[in-house]
Amino acid sequence: MALIKYGGGIVQMSGSIAGTTHARNRYGNYVRARTKPINPNTALQVAVRTALSELTARWSQTLTAAQRTAWNLYASSVAMKNKLGETVYLSGFNHYIRSNSFRNVGGYATVDNGPVIFELPAADPTYAVAFSEATQQVTITYDNTRAWALEDGAYFVHFQGSPQNAQRNFFDGPWRSTGNIAGDPLGPPATPVAGAVAFAVAELQRVWCYARIARADGRLSEKFRADTFCAA
Repeated sequence: MALIKYGGGIVQMSGSIAGTTHARNRYGNYVRARTKPINPNTALQVAVRTALSELTARWSQTLTAAQRTAWNLYASSVAMKNKLGETVYLSGFNHYIRSNSFRNVGGYATVDNGPVIFELPAADPTYAVAFSEATQQVTITYDNTRAWALEDGAYFVHFQGSPQNAQRNFFDGPWRSTGNIAGDPLGPPATPVAGAVAFAVAELQRVWCYARIARADGRLSEKFRADTFCAA
């Protein structure tokens, strides 16, 4: 479904209508032919679909009225951005699914009680990545003084994109998880931390990554990104 903003005419449009997709990048709006995605039915896709189905049933059949009310209150207090960059407010159900589908697919416990802090976890401005062809490792730098790092049940979850040619300037998938860094009330996890790459990398390739912070109370940050060129 396309999302359209009207002014003196159509001043902004995002999404697909019939065979045409409307989008925007740093150079402005553009239109391209719509491509129909394939359905490879991967293990991850199955896991996501299963999580959505189970959480939808859990919202209606397991959560109490008080728990649903708490999620609705959280949703009405937390501003989000749509595809056009406009401020919108999701429903409590949307936030419950958004937070817990991410947690369930990652193997983290479901959070049924609605958050009582009415804001998303902030992005980490220190987040940076480095890749090595020789070691086939990614080194992740982050701020371990932030609240999640000392919180049991909180995670810094990291994803790597497939490597691209050095001249490429845009990337939006595919992504694979390189794992998570768990908060620890006994002491923050070390930074930087190195681990195996999700996609094999080669010198001078450009690699995009993103991270999200999942707090123990169910709040989930927006994606925040970093990119770099792979070292030898």
